[in-house]
Amino acid sequence: MTDIETAYNKALDYLYSFVDYSLKHASELAKAEFNLDRMFALMEELGNPQNAYPILHVAGTKGKGSVSALCASALRAAGYRVGLYTSPHLLDYVERIQVNGEPISHEELVELVEEVKPAVLRIPFLTTFEITTALGFLAFARQGCNAAVIEVGLGGRLDATNIVMPKVSVITSLSYDHMAVLGDTLAKIASEKAGIIKEGIPVVSAPQKEEALEVLERAAKLKDCRFILVGKDIKFEKIESSLDGQTLGLSASSEPSLIDAARRVELKIPLLGNHQLENAATAYTALKVSGMPISDEAIQKGFPQVKWRARFEIVRRDPPVIFDSAHNADSFAKLSETLEEYFPGKQVLLIFGASEDKNIPGMFAEMKPRIRKLIVTRADHPRALEAEKIVGLANQAGIPNEAITPVESALARALEFSANDGSIVLSAGSIFVTAEVMQAWNNLEASLRGRKPEAIP
Repeated sequence: MTDIETAYNKALDYLYSFVDYSLKHASELAKAEFNLDRMFALMEELGNPQNAYPILHVAGTKGKGSVSALCASALRAAGYRVGLYTSPHLLDYVERIQVNGEPISHEELVELVEEVKPAVLRIPFLTTFEITTALGFLAFARQGCNAAVIEVGLGGRLDATNIVMPKVSVITSLSYDHMAVLGDTLAKIASEKAGIIKEGIPVVSAPQKEEALEVLERAAKLKDCRFILVGKDIKFEKIESSLDGQTLGLSASSEPSLIDAARRVELKIPLLGNHQLENAATAYTALKVSGMPISDEAIQKGFPQVKWRARFEIVRRDPPVIFDSAHNADSFAKLSETLEEYFPGKQVLLIFGASEDKNIPGMFAEMKPRIRKLIVTRADHPRALEAEKIVGLANQAGIPNEAITPVESALARALEFSANDGSIVLSAGSIFVTAEVMQAWNNLEASLRGRKPEAIP
């Protein structure tokens, strides 16, 4: 191992030595002391680097990562030097902090960690996520970014990212998730997400259920914010779709300042599924509302170049192997709909694991008709639910299943079945499981490189 890799692992050990709520069980998360005082104090110590560049701030239950990635890709195409902060990572921690589409280097993370250590010492009770967020803000300033897209980690109101004064506040599709922390009704969840709305800063919302929409509109009105609702103020429709991507058309019904009423804007995206059309329309609207100079041409160039892993990502077409990050009932409904659009009638071998706070019966209900076999596994993650408990829920739902750990063996088993009957191999249910499946797939591809593609199992 090189000196840099040793130092990088030590830097990660340092970050993980703080309280990391992403590794905590739901009961502990519900009791967590979230407030922004520590974060404000830390950024003050570091010279408030988050004020050095304009920011788009993105919250939501589903789609916030895709919207963030689309915005960053378009801004880059427009000539901006763009920081993108997202979480969690898939394969490597530095994926959370990207500049112009590339994660910062391991060496850079090490340097940033050393730089923040004295400030961190002065502020008690900081969390891993708070420090990582500060590292992101600092990295973008150090790298000379002149635009940044910041994705909220959890909720909005008390999230560590919510110390920014953005150009636009974006709220993507809201549904039930993290209910132990955010509340057990859509209105309560919307109220937490609406916490990113700042006085006088425009708000762009994806289409929402009425209960959530009322909360967002009221919050925007109270803060005297312009409120643009995608699907109402900005209309969008699918023009065409294939496995290579989709095209959508946008028109303005009540926002001619964004799109001239006499014309329509066409956008191409490589991301699949109807929900991604909604995400693209939301990202386009956010960019236009932000007040940052960006042309339709730059957006039309940037959107097709977006890379956002594990979102209905087809890594092999025949028989299909798909990586997805769906992890609640709503996203499983969208996943099922997307499968039906691109692979009508085809059965699925679902490699599945989940965190202990997830609505697993809800996910199963959405996907049950398509599941040929559920291959239950467990990621190497403290919040991952034991395979036996998931098997019990699958049996209750009447879904044929078997439990296989580790994840690598679960993938091998799914590929074995698929080779016999051509069923789709799909990983979903937990981003941590899908990350491990992706790693196992990469290892498999590497070991088979040099053989003909048809020899890959």
